Amino acid sequence: MENPGFGLMMTALGMGLVFGVLALLWGMLTLLTRFDRPEASSVNESVPADESASTATEQLTAEELAAIAVAVSFHATMLRREAAPAVRSYWPGSLLFASRWVAAGRARQNQSWQRRR
Repeated sequence: MENPGFGLMMTALGMGLVFGVLALLWGMLTLLTRFDRPEASSVNESVPADESASTATEQLTAEELAAIAVAVSFHATMLRREAAPAVRSYWPGSLLFASRWVAAGRARQNQSWQRRR
């Protein structure tokens, strides 16, 4: 601590450099997202007129809607079953002494520290 001015100058220089690089990256990302945005005219031109009209008027039949509903409910049921504790290989808390390392760490956490004599 002979020269606190040098330490403060290095701190300010380091923090300024970090925040300057962050600001530069932020500006570059903002600029890239502005150039990457599609224009409204190019989006409308990419889809042919006859294809856009057919997709807009096409509707699903009752059988297709029923099949989709059954598939979605079956998928939700399977996800619920996979998240259940029955799928786990071990119940939480059943492996209190899974290894010697875990047991030693827990023993150290549960005992208060005392100075050696």
